[in-house]
Amino acid sequence: MKILLVEDNHELAAWLGKALKQANYAVDIAHDGEDAGHLLKVAEYAVVILDLSLPKIDGMTLLKGLRQAGNKVPVIILTANASLDGRVAGLDGGADDYLAKPFEIAELEARIRALVRRGHDRAAPQIAVGDLIFDGGTRQFTLAGEMLVLTPREHAVLELLVLKVGTTVAKATLSESVFGFDDAADASAIEIYVHRVRKKLEGSSAQIATLRGLGYMLRHAG
Repeated sequence: MKILLVEDNHELAAWLGKALKQANYAVDIAHDGEDAGHLLKVAEYAVVILDLSLPKIDGMTLLKGLRQAGNKVPVIILTANASLDGRVAGLDGGADDYLAKPFEIAELEARIRALVRRGHDRAAPQIAVGDLIFDGGTRQFTLAGEMLVLTPREHAVLELLVLKVGTTVAKATLSESVFGFDDAADASAIEIYVHRVRKKLEGSSAQIATLRGLGYMLRHAG
């Protein structure tokens, strides 16, 4: 799934972006509020990580505009202002969570996972599709009791499908969740990763069905 990181500190943004990619997220990075606003108009994100002290358009203005436009994407505020008034203002402005700098990347990842589960109406951290098990706490898959080894993009494909199990996921939606804005990927690239995941699920009761003209669906084949 794809995250938008909005942070004007280039060094911090690069470090965070690298860490999140290593955690199997696709990441777009914006260094000011204006660029972030543009990205939010042309792409969908699972979570936005938003610094408040931004050039051009500050983070709070960006957040309020996002909510006024009806965009409900989960937003985690990152800021050095850890005061009670600052936290209250951020949450009242439409943020879903608040994390003060400095922070541990493990805590940020845990907060992202919690917001993703909430966004997909998944209170329980574990999802089972036949003998395929997804642990929302660790974001790991097991198949017939064995760890399922996936590349980052294979993981992104299967994670979105399992979070939407039993429903159709459009090819464009799947592609947007796997590839970042700067990734060079043609329209057929997502088909390659779906094929690879299917191969790794062979012999299991979890099946990725192709619904022509609509997209893909993960379902229990038993």
